[in-house]
Amino acid sequence: MRRKTRIPPSPLPQRHGVDPVRIKLPQGEEWATVREHLVQRLAGAGPGVVDGMLDAGLFVGADGLAVASDTAYVPGMFVWFHRELPDEERVPFALDVVYRDEHIVVADKPHFLATTPRGSHVAETALARLRRELDIPALGAAHRLDRLTAGLVLFTVRPEERGAYQSLFRDRLVRKEYEAVAPYDEELELPRTVRSRILKERGVMAAQEVEGEPNAVTTVELREQRDDHGLYRLTPSTGQTHQLRVHMCALGLPLLGDPLYPTVTGPVPPGDFRRPLQLLARSLEFTDPVTGREHRFRSARALAAWSSYDEWAR
Repeated sequence: MRRKTRIPPSPLPQRHGVDPVRIKLPQGEEWATVREHLVQRLAGAGPGVVDGMLDAGLFVGADGLAVASDTAYVPGMFVWFHRELPDEERVPFALDVVYRDEHIVVADKPHFLATTPRGSHVAETALARLRRELDIPALGAAHRLDRLTAGLVLFTVRPEERGAYQSLFRDRLVRKEYEAVAPYDEELELPRTVRSRILKERGVMAAQEVEGEPNAVTTVELREQRDDHGLYRLTPSTGQTHQLRVHMCALGLPLLGDPLYPTVTGPVPPGDFRRPLQLLARSLEFTDPVTGREHRFRSARALAAWSSYDEWAR
């Protein structure tokens, strides 16, 4: 049995609520120095960037000491550094905390704010904001919402308990309800349960339904109707990427403000907050795996296309 490598604690503190990058030097490769590996591994940073960082002492080992350009390559060695933070447009909406105890934080995320650092969204994410504002450096996300989706997100306070809360979502022990605004079709019989297989390929913006055993299940109900639009309750029992958006589009009811379904119009430009995706994670219900407490949380947000219907309908 292969022994699990113990990961030492980071010698670098967080910066702006963002963890430093950790690199483990792989086994079975032939590099004479750590520099040679880093230059190859981080080639996307551009010519001379790694050498400049090494000269400035920005790569450190587990002891917190700077890694020199001639440091010998040792398979399994860990190296840390802080990534260069991108210029980010601040999302000008509040991130509200609806519940907090010694184990979890539940936040009501606005549209356009990513849940965790990824790609060009790093410091301007829900996780980084909460770490800074609540002064909880160890805060972690138990699950994620799409950047364009608003609503409730569960975070964990203690790293050693994160797995227990993540398992709630993996094992489908969390009851989630969403609200969405989409076209109304009087010929479509609702409620109904949609089942399909959804595939999301890395590097491809939109997911798609494919043949095969269903891996995505959503119950769709109509709550209210106004003219040719409806307010829908969506209850997923699985959590595939873009599941609700794909299933609603498949029913002929693409969500208002969706830049991907049915037609990919490209990513929403930074700073364009005019037409948020009309999808809201309205409620979360679960039994706390650590305390045994029954939790029921509800978002206080409203979907603009419904609360300000006349304005959106124009």
